[in-house]
Amino acid sequence: MPERTPALGDDAGPDPAEFVARLVGFGHALRDEGLPVGSDDMVTFCSAVSELTPSDLEDVYWSGRTTLVHRRDHLPLYDEVFRRYFLGHRSPANPEPAAAEPIVQALSGTLNVPDSEPGAESGDDRPMVLGRQASGVDIQRDKRFADCTPDELAALRRIMARVRLEPPRRRTRRRRSDPSGARLDIRRMARDAMRLSHAAPVLHRLTRTERARPLVLILDVSGSMADYSRNLLQFAYSMRRAAQKVEVFCFGTRLTRITPVLDRRNPDDAMKLAAARVLDWDGGTQIGESLTTFIRKWGRKGLSRGATVVICSDALDRGSPVVLADAMERLSRLCHRIIWMNPLIGHNADTPPSTLGMLAAGPFIDSLESGHDLASLEAFAAELAQVG
Repeated sequence: MPERTPALGDDAGPDPAEFVARLVGFGHALRDEGLPVGSDDMVTFCSAVSELTPSDLEDVYWSGRTTLVHRRDHLPLYDEVFRRYFLGHRSPANPEPAAAEPIVQALSGTLNVPDSEPGAESGDDRPMVLGRQASGVDIQRDKRFADCTPDELAALRRIMARVRLEPPRRRTRRRRSDPSGARLDIRRMARDAMRLSHAAPVLHRLTRTERARPLVLILDVSGSMADYSRNLLQFAYSMRRAAQKVEVFCFGTRLTRITPVLDRRNPDDAMKLAAARVLDWDGGTQIGESLTTFIRKWGRKGLSRGATVVICSDALDRGSPVVLADAMERLSRLCHRIIWMNPLIGHNADTPPSTLGMLAAGPFIDSLESGHDLASLEAFAAELAQVG
């Protein structure tokens, strides 16, 4: 067996030039086996991989299968060359027929390459593992993040990255045609009446258009939130990927804006850059001073105008409750709605913890959520579009 070509997902961390050289080498291997792979096909292949995750062989496989294979009868040869080039697998000398195998894609990117045609012969019926291995951890959506093992937390974050998020929306002053609208379009009906002369005009109706409302996430990353901050940051990353009008801040003893570093395709890269930018991670908590900084530097300049502000904190504040109450009062006048997400609430959202911070901020909170487990975050994501 020849020496295995290193996979793109290995930990060696090749530079972009090595990535391109390896992809070009794969094209040459296909061409040596008789597949018609041209230079334009290779350029399209490399461009497709660059738009996805080059370190994940699943993305590499499907990018090549989409751009380098032009006929269905070339698929078995493509699969064979891919196994040999990236995984070091050789086809057996006497292949035996095997049943067609459906594509199974697990949460973390395991892929079973199917036969190209029903009843086609395949000598290697082992699943081709591309990228990360699938996790066999039993996912409990109602288990607290603080009680989860590292493997369970990793699986939960992968699920969280796939949660469908829709930001809250607001009605604008503009109107559009809608047969079920509540208001008549008098101007259009008048134009129709002048054009149709004696014919009876059709009733046209209007409704208000909707636009995504700005969303501001202010996350507590102090030491008391260590069991939840990473998962809430992953949730904020998913929100940022779902809509552009999302701003994310982190605070402990100071406030840090991390919105630019979350604009990364790879969530792990975004998390590392965010952790590097926030200097007071796992430190103390000064909620009032942090909110005052937000109002002074961003809120008054229009960032919180008409926005839904979500504060994620356990409210175990070391600062002055008077400062916190004053900041919350000013923030409530600037924004549309304040939602406080406190993981200490658990399943009892009607009985918030009687901490000094919650007592000071309570009169200015419009909605109180939990966010202590995956189920609560999924419920919050489903309700967020109706917040308005």
